[in-house]
Amino acid sequence: MARVRITYWREIPVLVTARDGAGEATVPLSARFQELVDGVAMQEGLSDAEAYLGGWRIGPEEDRPGPAARAAEAVAAELEARYGEIRSRSLRVPGPESE
Repeated sequence: MARVRITYWREIPVLVTARDGAGEATVPLSARFQELVDGVAMQEGLSDAEAYLGGWRIGPEEDRPGPAARAAEAVAAELEARYGEIRSRSLRVPGPESE
């Protein structure tokens, strides 16, 4: 069993960390997640470091089966599969109902 935590900038995940009795595994998400963070920060005009840095947080721990490396990779794969949804929500892309 591994304890998994996700590091976010606001609601955008960027890093998965898992720990078990044997150690820790860290899996960064693909560059498109960091590019999304940067895009949202620019869109919102966050030009000073304090405003940008204030958006980082670590989510709650979650138990996952298996060793830390496998658990971190599984969570990262789940987040990668949800990129489109995460991107749309983060950019607040208007839907047809708001046009």
